[in-house]
Amino acid sequence: MKQKPEIDLWAEERRLWQTGCGTICGADEAGAGPLAGPVYAAAVILPREAELPGLNDSKKLSPKQRDRLYDAILETAVCWAVTSVSAAEIDEIDILNARIRAMDTAIKALAVQPDMALIDGNRDHGSRCAIENPHALLIHGDGRSASIAAASILAKVSRDRYMGTLAAQYPQYGFEKHKGYGTKAHYAALDQYGPSPEHRRSFLKKWEAQRRE
Repeated sequence: MKQKPEIDLWAEERRLWQTGCGTICGADEAGAGPLAGPVYAAAVILPREAELPGLNDSKKLSPKQRDRLYDAILETAVCWAVTSVSAAEIDEIDILNARIRAMDTAIKALAVQPDMALIDGNRDHGSRCAIENPHALLIHGDGRSASIAAASILAKVSRDRYMGTLAAQYPQYGFEKHKGYGTKAHYAALDQYGPSPEHRRSFLKKWEAQRRE
């Protein structure tokens, strides 16, 4: 059985460097789908061709691998920023706008402003928020770009750790296990205790409707 060729995670950055872009950041978000907690985003500028063994899309890594790479990225990066948008703000502006706002804020928070930002996904604006820096969209970018992969890890680890903090505040929901996603156990806790202040009420409309039936 043939092995899949290893993806060159620097190919996208290299292509942009060849067009004259000097400084490139990657931006990605984590936590768009959960029923509770904020959405996080990170922006990262890595040194050119930096070696980070095991770097990949955060979703393809174990928690232990993500933690190791998180520390390595912080030590290696030229600069980085992590931001979040709260559950209440998600309810106010919707999750697409919240995702975009979180990434835009992270990019603007970088100590060095990039010539180009590589954005994971196919959306760079919502009805109220937009990526304002020069940027390019890259579908499945967290598995194609070293800069985006690094951002995906910082965002994911930062959010998971925050959900651990929320678990201490609201132990009845089990946030440390499901990170706010809609698991069977999470819905059972909602049925028993109702929503916490950290739940996204706009994500619970179907559950609330079923309770009223």
